[in-house]
Amino acid sequence: MSLLSGVRRYKGRLLGGAIGGALVTVLALALPAVAFAATTHISTDPFTQATCAASTTTNHHTEVEPDTFSNGSTIVAAFQVGRIFDGGACAIGFATSTNNGASWTNGLLPGITKYTGGGTNDRATDPAVAFDAKHGVWMISSLTLTESGGAHGTSVVTSRSIDGGLTWPSVVTTENTSSSPDKNWIVCDNTSTSPFYGNCYTEWDDNGAGNLLHMSTSTDGGLHWSAPATNNNGVIGGQPVVRPDGTVIVPIDNANETAIGAFNSTNGGASWSATTTITTIRAHTVGGSLRSGPLPSAEIDGAGTVYVVWQDCRFRRSCRTNDIVISHSLNSTGTSWSSVTRVPIDATNSGIDHFIPGLGVNKATSGATAQLGLTYYFYPSGSTQLSVGFLSSTNAGSTWSAPQTLISGMPTTWIATTSQGRMVGDYISTSYGSDNLAHGVFATASAPTTGSSTSCTTTALDNCAEPIDTFVSGLAAGGSASGASDPVVFGGNGGGGAQSLWNVVDNNGSKHRD
Repeated sequence: MSLLSGVRRYKGRLLGGAIGGALVTVLALALPAVAFAATTHISTDPFTQATCAASTTTNHHTEVEPDTFSNGSTIVAAFQVGRIFDGGACAIGFATSTNNGASWTNGLLPGITKYTGGGTNDRATDPAVAFDAKHGVWMISSLTLTESGGAHGTSVVTSRSIDGGLTWPSVVTTENTSSSPDKNWIVCDNTSTSPFYGNCYTEWDDNGAGNLLHMSTSTDGGLHWSAPATNNNGVIGGQPVVRPDGTVIVPIDNANETAIGAFNSTNGGASWSATTTITTIRAHTVGGSLRSGPLPSAEIDGAGTVYVVWQDCRFRRSCRTNDIVISHSLNSTGTSWSSVTRVPIDATNSGIDHFIPGLGVNKATSGATAQLGLTYYFYPSGSTQLSVGFLSSTNAGSTWSAPQTLISGMPTTWIATTSQGRMVGDYISTSYGSDNLAHGVFATASAPTTGSSTSCTTTALDNCAEPIDTFVSGLAAGGSASGASDPVVFGGNGGGGAQSLWNVVDNNGSKHRD
């Protein structure tokens, strides 16, 4: 184990630090107060083309698409390491903090790909993190991919840690019967009074079968998983959460990403309801050749209210830019939802484009005093220079703090290039620690290190610099900004009639996000 000094960024520029080995501890030291909140690296891609030549188009050094989960003072993040142009990555990485983000231990999950610890799969992607309180197990769900016949998914796997997320000695196959599994997510029931306490649930869609929904359940800490169940809907990007009464609610997009809805299970995963449409989606196509879409980010408060956010242009004239918008559940089954409102990051005529949100909710809070934290990417008006922002609410999203800029000045050409565009991730994440502060985790980038000074390329394969970052210290604040009265000014078609939104769609793989 080696030490990595506090690597910080301010306005997108490196301020100091160095990269350690595959397992390091990062000390997030305090900085003097600055106009922009400070960030720190928690992981960097250790591979080169010599150590992971997954294809002739592997981007090193890149890490993308982080998810996080917290329990007490422990925060576990997982992400892709060594992104490959046509899908997946060389490995799945992890970073774990046991002290509310003050320091981090990181490494690569063994047993998944042929580049890490005895794995046999060609590639891996789409990590999601959960904790099972009943069995004391941390879990990271990932997808595996094969390169045979073109890169595509082969299985859903679950990595397990029984020492607080510091080591991951075992990996279990959740399922390997889907034609091409995609966009998995995992959650566990951690309420001791729930009738299904200790159940864990994994969601994914089968992109090889029209994005057909699948759900699988484990009752023994992720060692074994049930045969997949379905409600026969076509979906993508679900994020299951569990209420204190054991009801599982899954906010999700339809297969064509034109509507957002939710379905549920009230019987511990034995069966799953039809999907309720929350709303159709109106989304502006993000510039800069960036890979981005209106997938949901969902979290739940301590009493069981579910919050979901996504990028949407309905409050902007002619759909010129996106806001981050929000809705919350109104009943115990997720079949009734609040009207969509705008998170008031800036004025509706600002020209600023917002996308790829990662929502966190403090589970120690609930009701009218629920604390929400939102990390997101944005483009300043008239620019495609990537920036990262954060704002928060102390009253369940009724009003919001002023936004803080964490990183700015990142051309999209600095980040990994993929077949679906330049990539920081289809999702990012925010989690609250026991310090009652939000901790966002996200990909950042610096200027390429060799070759072209302006582009992370597939011709100079080791020239990228795209690590995973977090806040130097947690963030939280309240404020008075409200988007509740902002009118909808762009209707769009929203994807057509509600009766057809959730049909299984044979889209020939056009909506896959591996």
